[in-house]
Amino acid sequence: MSSDVRFTDFKSDKQPTWCPGCGDFGTMNGMMKGLAETGNDPDNTFVVAGIGCSGKIGTYMHSYALHGVHGRALPVGTGVKMARPDLEVMVAGGDGDGYSIGAGHFVHAVRRNVDMTYVVMDNRIYGLTKGQASPTSRSDFETSTTPEGPKQPPVNPLALALASGASFIAQSFSSDALRHQEIIQEAIEHDGFGFVNVFSPCVTFNDVDTYDYFRDSLADLEEEGHDPTDYEAAKEVILDGEKEYQGVMYQDENSVPYHEQHGVTEDMSDIPDGAPEDAMDLVREFY
Repeated sequence: MSSDVRFTDFKSDKQPTWCPGCGDFGTMNGMMKGLAETGNDPDNTFVVAGIGCSGKIGTYMHSYALHGVHGRALPVGTGVKMARPDLEVMVAGGDGDGYSIGAGHFVHAVRRNVDMTYVVMDNRIYGLTKGQASPTSRSDFETSTTPEGPKQPPVNPLALALASGASFIAQSFSSDALRHQEIIQEAIEHDGFGFVNVFSPCVTFNDVDTYDYFRDSLADLEEEGHDPTDYEAAKEVILDGEKEYQGVMYQDENSVPYHEQHGVTEDMSDIPDGAPEDAMDLVREFY
């Protein structure tokens, strides 16, 4: 780790192809600044991304990176952290990638408390496939495939994380640059699974959950004196369906990450040449 790293060191030479005004620009900037402020550098950082508009983020950031398959970014991130516990692992995805096809992996990554940061760019729409309702879309949100709305309640990812035993749950707004960076930074510094749901507006396909909507609606938990170590207070905020919040909802100060619980402390990425001893005998036994 280095104290001389600037957030621009995490910028790659590839130009983002997101729509002008996309919330993912601000989300990515906060991720890069949070990594730099916590003393990380591109050489010790591994970014994993899924499918969707957010999936390109590993290309736009200068670090080790892998663009995984739909809904499977978290298993890849878990594997990286188990093989190289010394690396700073950051997984990025969208609300469709993380809360629909990837929902099962989300639950288990949370409960395992793997020491990595999961940043979800929640725009409440499928943007890459041109505007279908996502798991977090409002029940009356009209799209070309749901002309009368999905007619089902949106997934509450914060509640899903809490029910799965999360040790760190937060929410931010990509346009509130300083607060977003601070929240990402807290997630990185947390010992365990740091989950941040980011309101990242889609300016092309979602004209309901806009920048103006979030600026007018968001309440900052820090300003309201919320204690994130109070589980009952966190549950009350997370289940409040009347308000939108940003800030750290819950943090378990006694969190012990998975690799420490199970004694995974050494580099397991160096695999010796040749098959392990007696491996072929085992193969012949079954084939």
